[in-house]
Amino acid sequence: MTVEILTPDVVLYEGDATYVGLPGSDGSLGILNKHAPLVTTLREGEVVVKNDKDEQTFAVKGGTVEVLNNHVTILAQ
Repeated sequence: MTVEILTPDVVLYEGDATYVGLPGSDGSLGILNKHAPLVTTLREGEVVVKNDKDEQTFAVKGGTVEVLNNHVTILAQ
């Protein structure tokens, strides 16, 4: 799946991933390839992006995530 993590000022991440871990407002979420469509809000925490080569972690203060057509868009604060 493709992943974008965007802030008002900068693109934090843009690329492929096999897993995205999110601090959802109602609890932690794990997104895998071909996940069902989803829109939800994020609380303060860490977004984890894993691919075949490595794992990256990004601190967020909140935001919104959309999962659609094997594409994850995170609008982070």
